[in-house]
Amino acid sequence: MKISVLIYEDNRLLRESVGNMIRNSDTFSLAGDYENALDVEDQVKTLKPQFILMDIDMPGMNGIEAVKKIRTFNTTVPIIMLTVFDDNTHVFEALRAGASGYLLKKHISTKLFDSINEVLEGGAPMSPSIARMVIASMHQKPSVDNPYQLTSREKEILTSLSKGNSYKLIASELSNCLKLLVLPVL
Repeated sequence: MKISVLIYEDNRLLRESVGNMIRNSDTFSLAGDYENALDVEDQVKTLKPQFILMDIDMPGMNGIEAVKKIRTFNTTVPIIMLTVFDDNTHVFEALRAGASGYLLKKHISTKLFDSINEVLEGGAPMSPSIARMVIASMHQKPSVDNPYQLTSREKEILTSLSKGNSYKLIASELSNCLKLLVLPVL
């Protein structure tokens, strides 16, 4: 039985080319293809694809937002992001949203099926630089002393508020502290 693939890509020629690649495959079938992800929830629920190819940069709802939406009702369908962006930020955001990996559009003709198979076998196609970012983010632990990453000034303000001080009093106290620090040296 063929694996059904759903495509979201706003570039019509690319969407049709990828769709033709999938149609001509012995392993995959095309569940559908769309130029935007505005109706992604209904489409994914109706078509029940076994795999999704998602463009990152689309009008209306970008691919990262679409992945987040899909993950609210389907946490298992593999999603590969298709992108022209070779920058770490977009791709990292997509992976954090729940994407399974990504593929640069310039490599679709040579790496599409290998990337899909890699995900289906439990892998995650991505560049070494993105893999390093993912690993680094996993190693970061929120500070137990400061789980909200507050600055020392923010902590001062919250402490003063917890004592019942008004905003005006806090502002006055903090501005007096600043005046002491900024006094010119004679």
